[in-house]
Amino acid sequence: MPTRASAPDYDDFWGGFWYFRLPELFSTCVAFSLVADMGFERGDLGNWSMSIWCFCFAMTLIIVMVELWKLPSRFPFYWYNFPVTYACYTALVCLSTSIIYSIAYVQFLLHGPSRDRAIAATAFSCIASVVYALDAAWVWDWYDLIDIPCYVHTVPGLLKVLETFVAGLIFAFLSSTSLYLHQPALEWCVAVYSICFILAAVVLLLDLGEREYRLPVPFPIFQLVFTLLSVLLYISALVLWPLYQFSEELGGQPQRPSDGDCRDELTYDMCTWDRRLAVAVLTAINLLVYVADLVYWARQVSVGTEDQPRDS
Repeated sequence: MPTRASAPDYDDFWGGFWYFRLPELFSTCVAFSLVADMGFERGDLGNWSMSIWCFCFAMTLIIVMVELWKLPSRFPFYWYNFPVTYACYTALVCLSTSIIYSIAYVQFLLHGPSRDRAIAATAFSCIASVVYALDAAWVWDWYDLIDIPCYVHTVPGLLKVLETFVAGLIFAFLSSTSLYLHQPALEWCVAVYSICFILAAVVLLLDLGEREYRLPVPFPIFQLVFTLLSVLLYISALVLWPLYQFSEELGGQPQRPSDGDCRDELTYDMCTWDRRLAVAVLTAINLLVYVADLVYWARQVSVGTEDQPRDS
């Protein structure tokens, strides 16, 4: 059985390659190739989706090359945490890209070759999402690393992945600065998303790098304090973002317009009002994830306190 000081058997690599890596490479390559072949008709949203599929393909290829050349031992951290974490993120990224691309772009295309290519690209993106999810769930067992803990297979690990992923989606919808630069309260919301993302990313990196126990305070208390801070910040964002985006008294727009980039036809870009709504919904979702994370760590800290010996 492999340990941290040894690598999985070489036959396990080829098994993982044929069952996971090759379908991942094939599906992402086909997805971005189909959209690239659409030319100018793909629009900004098509370019965004294509860049994501291309990035997923490139990163998967790098992981294959690292494992093929037996380089994992050269890294200053336990390598096999990285491909599992990457697969977990990529499953979510491909799934969200498929949903956004189909809802905001494909449905408005006229029937023809371009629409067929876009539908096929969406289908291959969904296939990639499923394969990456299977990769994240099974490859640890496939490499026979059962006795070595995998952070993203734990409850706090999955919650951290969700927190950072949802924050990444929020940043994608905030790509246009016109959504928030006109109002200090909205700028505060963007600062909240950034601060909480950095805090969650730091915790995730500490765990993946196995540096969590080098902190001057117990790691559960560290997690509890950071998560509580994030919950309070997200509550403020959940109140301010919808208030200043959809309240007419504060300069917001309560109803979805039917002109401009929000017309019910192909505009090659996403409706600005839909972006605002998406950020509000994702803020609420991420707050729920942070609350679940807070409950978990509060329980861990309380259990740890109860287990400490008491002075008589």
